[in-house]
Amino acid sequence: MELLLVVLVVGGSAAAFRLLNAALERLVPPPPSAQRNRWKWRNIWTSLAHSLLSGAGALLAFYLHPQMAHDLIDSHLPAAHHLLGISIGYFLHDFGDMMWHQKLHQCWELLFHHSVVIVCFGFAFLVHRFVGFAMVALLVEINSVFLHLRTILRMAGLAHTTSYRLTSLVNLGTYVVFRISTLAWMTRWLVLNREQIAPATYALSTVGMAVMTPMNIVLFYRLLRNDFLTSSHCQKDK
Repeated sequence: MELLLVVLVVGGSAAAFRLLNAALERLVPPPPSAQRNRWKWRNIWTSLAHSLLSGAGALLAFYLHPQMAHDLIDSHLPAAHHLLGISIGYFLHDFGDMMWHQKLHQCWELLFHHSVVIVCFGFAFLVHRFVGFAMVALLVEINSVFLHLRTILRMAGLAHTTSYRLTSLVNLGTYVVFRISTLAWMTRWLVLNREQIAPATYALSTVGMAVMTPMNIVLFYRLLRNDFLTSSHCQKDK
């Protein structure tokens, strides 16, 4: 029964995202500025779809089941468990998509990130525990919506528009709230609840946080530098 659930939810999700990725060539045709990188255009739109689904789903899970916020280990709705499986399916699809279309030196950071997420989420999905903790992690996807929109605008040649500037501002704001603050809160929760967590699980979670936190801080600096610090210097030079 458990194997059937994995196949249906995780496998079905990976297949659905693969089909969506293929359909996006017609649903959202790449503009002339993105013609040379059609794969990335499809990939970003697929990632945006996942972020919208998982970010909104995680918020809804806490709204419909407030008890989960007080017990991140054992309390969750079946729908939250299924959402976790769907998210795993997406990361499996995206891992394979990057491996197929990019060279290792171009995407090793994201492949490493996806590997950690798949292992951590996969553990929670299989043992039916820490689903609430995983839902907190999926709140990060709320920021990813604006992160992907930013990339889409850049690829469409709209990096100097008001829409891009506004998206960049919202992206940085949600980055602090839903990504950096969320990861800091998760790290604090792990420390405070260490006695309730098995040593192996605690070690896995700690490694996950140790990988995610510095990666996200580095990404924040890159976004700040590219969208604001560099443009500020350019304006001063002018």
